[in-house]
Amino acid sequence: MGTFDGQIAFITGGARGQGRSHAVHLASLGADIVIVDSVKDNVTTPYGMATQADLDETVRLIEAEGRKAYARVVDVRDLDGLIAFADEIVERFGKIDILLANAGIMTAVPIAEMSGEVWAETVDINLTGVFNSFRAVLPHMVKAGYGRVVATSSGGGHIGFNNLAHYCAAKWGVIGLVKSAALEVAQSGVTVNAVTPTNVNTDMIRNDACEALFLPGIENPTQEQIEEAYVINPMGVPWIEPIDVSRTIAFLVSPESKFITGETIGPLAGSGATNGAA
Repeated sequence: MGTFDGQIAFITGGARGQGRSHAVHLASLGADIVIVDSVKDNVTTPYGMATQADLDETVRLIEAEGRKAYARVVDVRDLDGLIAFADEIVERFGKIDILLANAGIMTAVPIAEMSGEVWAETVDINLTGVFNSFRAVLPHMVKAGYGRVVATSSGGGHIGFNNLAHYCAAKWGVIGLVKSAALEVAQSGVTVNAVTPTNVNTDMIRNDACEALFLPGIENPTQEQIEEAYVINPMGVPWIEPIDVSRTIAFLVSPESKFITGETIGPLAGSGATNGAA
């Protein structure tokens, strides 16, 4: 028997990266998985977004774990679309036990050069997208008297970073949203928490634009230079793997975490032990 046998997990940004890892890991522990992703490129994001092929592959990987997979193309900026899909899932499966508000992007632009479009796209996806996900799913959890919600914030939700003001502002906002939501549903059998990982080895940080942020003025850096530049934590690792975040989330959405709500937890590779977090 798996930890999550009979449970339904709803994951945004599930086509690849952390979202795919969370989907497959929870499936391996017995959950049936519902995923949404926009599967289209954004206007200001300098790297490609997940594709329909990525979404299809995640479905295949979930089914390979012997679990049901149900996927839909929905942008987290589309509140009406998320509400309609959450309603459909409850009608089809009877409930939503777990929500992972995971979808997010990252771009690097100094404030003095940032356009309103760059600001808006990042905040709309990384913060408003989390609110939209909460708004779509929480009513069903409250009605059922049970739910586990985890939003993906960031180490950048605790401190600031050069050229990432829009990203950090959104990720700080996610933490405020999580703490407020946790209070609102505290007596409804629903917990709401946030993960705030250090760098995670996904396309969000493993792209030319992000490398330029960490290695300004260095063309064609070596792998050694890249890994050295990406170290922003006391444990000295350039990044962790998506499964490291998935295992943390699996604990937060498990029955064992029923009195943990309104909290933030890494994995931060030691940054949480410093004055701030990175």
